[in-house]
Amino acid sequence: MERLDRRALLTAASGGAAALALPALTASPATAAPSYPRRGGTADGEQDRKAPDAADTPLLRTWFRDTYRSIEAMTTDFGLTADKADLTRPGRPVPSRNTSPTNIGCGLWSTAAAAGLGVIDRATLHRRLDHMVGAVERLERHHGWWVNWYDAYDGSVLTRWPETGAPVRPFLSSVDNAWLVTGLMIAADASPRLRRRVDRILATADWSYFYTPYDPADPVAGPGQLRGGFWTDTGEPTGHHYGALNTEPRMASYLGIADGSLPTDHYWHLLRTMLPEHGQEQPPGGTYTVVDGVRVWNGHYTHRGRKLVPSWGGSMFEALMVPLFVPEPEWARRSWGVTHRRYVRSQIEHGTLEEKYGYWGFSPSNIPDGGYREYGVDALGMQIDGYHSSGVVTPHAAMLALPYARTEAIANLTALARDFGAYHDGYGFRDSVDVRTGRVSDFVLALDQGMIAAALAQELRPGLLQRPFRTGGFAGRVRPLLAKERFSI
Repeated sequence: MERLDRRALLTAASGGAAALALPALTASPATAAPSYPRRGGTADGEQDRKAPDAADTPLLRTWFRDTYRSIEAMTTDFGLTADKADLTRPGRPVPSRNTSPTNIGCGLWSTAAAAGLGVIDRATLHRRLDHMVGAVERLERHHGWWVNWYDAYDGSVLTRWPETGAPVRPFLSSVDNAWLVTGLMIAADASPRLRRRVDRILATADWSYFYTPYDPADPVAGPGQLRGGFWTDTGEPTGHHYGALNTEPRMASYLGIADGSLPTDHYWHLLRTMLPEHGQEQPPGGTYTVVDGVRVWNGHYTHRGRKLVPSWGGSMFEALMVPLFVPEPEWARRSWGVTHRRYVRSQIEHGTLEEKYGYWGFSPSNIPDGGYREYGVDALGMQIDGYHSSGVVTPHAAMLALPYARTEAIANLTALARDFGAYHDGYGFRDSVDVRTGRVSDFVLALDQGMIAAALAQELRPGLLQRPFRTGGFAGRVRPLLAKERFSI
């Protein structure tokens, strides 16, 4: 069963080398410090999605421009987007020493989005993506895959944490590699001159390396799921597989199904909830069904009278990072489209009604006092004693809600900026806020800024970053699977 541990994903680290010198973005009235309206929004329960409002556009574009500036600031001369940057230091933020495949992917797709929204010109796009892809080409790989931590300044594999000197055991993560592959595919789409280079990079990236085939005689040992990953020194795999469907590792599943390295029935071996007889957050409702010859436990949870498919820990990015790229709500309106919307509604009600924080959006993020931790809504996750909100709200979680609760998401974000100073005029939203104490994070994190950039791009120019995931194997293999999905909600 899935065991996500994000505490180590974005370990605190900082470096002392200079950041990549990039030209300033073109100034415009929309780049002025945003003014924040009074809080408001609808309470229509199920849906707050409206056609894009031209009145919101300047604010959203300002948020995107500043967010992209933070991605620029975190990108080193070598061409890799580092893990994070500290906003308390004078002058331009200095990137941390460490980076991961996910961070690098965020840099790639944020740069493509910046060009698609006219924030950088085409010549700058090609120059930056060429440099970034060149950096990826120079990274050490194992079995066609990238290890979890590199030095952002020279691309070497990290074997010790830069700040503490603690040893780092190089690891191949299936989910983190998925986000780098996503970024590379978007880069090739945005700059077709890179397509051959990206194709060569991905030619040896075979998802079957992480896959344990389904064994009906022993589905515990052979679950038909992806391993969390492998350690490079011994080739030893993790003891767990990524079993939960509604979590961010399904991006790896989609990529493997789309390119043919994973069988399509892999999708049906992922768990909507744990089986009824297994210990989990709540006894699931649902029934067994057979799809494509696979017996599927079609389970659901209920939160505040609302049926939905839970994630593993109850966080926002588990559920809603993937549909930034794969159009799940469009391809599966009666299943993914419904559960995503209800998941957002439950996050909103947890923050505003259950805990009465007055703010919402709970997802793994920087701890405002330092470090990194999973935050979420425990009732929305399968894990017993899963992720708790603990009063820590992260802007990226509210950004992920834009397609499902636009008015409320914008109101929530503007309130975080106005009431806590959670917005940095120049580098976008700080990573998190403890709304009980008022403590705001000192950092921006590449992963979370990358989600913000993608969410804003989707809102301002729908489909911009989804183009590579609407054709080829995604259209031919993934879309038919989603069309068959019928959650019991």
